[in-house]
Amino acid sequence: MTLGHLDLIRRAASIFDDVTVAVMVNRAKTGCIPYEERAEMIVSACRGMENVHVDMWQGLLADYMRMHPGSVVLRGIRSASDYEYEAGSAAVNRRLCPGLETVFLPASDGLDCVSSSVVREIAAFGGEYGAFVPACNRKKLKKWLKPFSQDK
Repeated sequence: MTLGHLDLIRRAASIFDDVTVAVMVNRAKTGCIPYEERAEMIVSACRGMENVHVDMWQGLLADYMRMHPGSVVLRGIRSASDYEYEAGSAAVNRRLCPGLETVFLPASDGLDCVSSSVVREIAAFGGEYGAFVPACNRKKLKKWLKPFSQDK
C-alpha cells in the first residue's frame, strides 16, 4: 500500500457512505507481499476511518461485485496509460457483471508518480522509500522489501 492508495481511500471515504477495500490476487502482477499481510497493512493504515472496511477475495472482481449489488468500483488514475488499462478492465467487468459501474478518480497532486512498482524498485536498490508509504507500515515493509544482492 502506498500513499497514493491511502489518499484514494481517504477521498473515497469522504464521497461514499461505505467504502470496502477489496484486497485481491492479480496473477498478472508479481507482488512480493502475501495478500493476507497486505490486508493487515491496509487495516492499519485506515485506522480511524470508520466507514472504511477491508475484505479479501481470490476470484474475479466481477464475481465479487455480483455478491455486492449496487456497489461501484473506484479506481485511481495516475496517467493516460492507467486510464486506458482501467477503461478496458471496466468494460470487461461490465460484460461479466451487467450494470456494474466503475468510477475513476485522478491521483492527487504529487502522488501521480507513486506506485507499488516504484516502491519495490527503490527498495531493491537499497533506497529510502518511506516517503511513499504510510508510516504505520514502514517497519512491516522492511520484512518484504529487501535490496537484492549484488554479489556475483
